[in-house]
Amino acid sequence: MKDSYKDSYEVVMNDSKNPLRRLPKVQRFQIMVFLSLMWSTVFCVAIGSYAFWGELVLGHLALAFGVLVTGVTFKVVDRRTRIDQSVKDNS
Repeated sequence: MKDSYKDSYEVVMNDSKNPLRRLPKVQRFQIMVFLSLMWSTVFCVAIGSYAFWGELVLGHLALAFGVLVTGVTFKVVDRRTRIDQSVKDNS
């Protein structure tokens, strides 16, 4: 169980193990900074909205949006780097 938490953490937080690993370091850094700013905003909205139900719903929507953006970002980068890698391999 402990290893699964560590593995999950590594997949998201370690840029050498997540789908961004195939990008140049500068691009990885830029995308990770964007994602960290997005997640900081998501948690600020979620934590600041616990006083009222409407804001609580807004916080949950922000959280869902953050998960969606992170997943789409990783998927797009993974697909594009796989295509780039296959083009290089066929050349």
